[in-house]
Amino acid sequence: MYSSDVGDAIAFLLGLPDSDFDALTAPDTAPLINVGVGEDVTIREVAELVKAAVCWEGNLVFDTTKPDGTPRKLLDVTRLRNLGWKAKTSLGAGLQATYEDFLRLHAA
Repeated sequence: MYSSDVGDAIAFLLGLPDSDFDALTAPDTAPLINVGVGEDVTIREVAELVKAAVCWEGNLVFDTTKPDGTPRKLLDVTRLRNLGWKAKTSLGAGLQATYEDFLRLHAA
């Protein structure tokens, strides 16, 4: 998840009317509100997105004899979505922006 979306989600939650915020934080409710994009992604998909962001034209090779890592990385963002908030930056766009920022900061 891109950093500006995390900040936006926090600002959104803090800007809720008191009645909505109090309902979210009431003693009889779950104490956590997941912040995420609401989409699952595989390791292969992440690798392909990184490959595209850095304009690498090589081939990705996966060792299928090894464990696949965490089967699911999806957070349930239903509570936040039901309030009307949604991330604006896709994973691919966030990776691209992060890589461009890295290049800008570390250009020789």
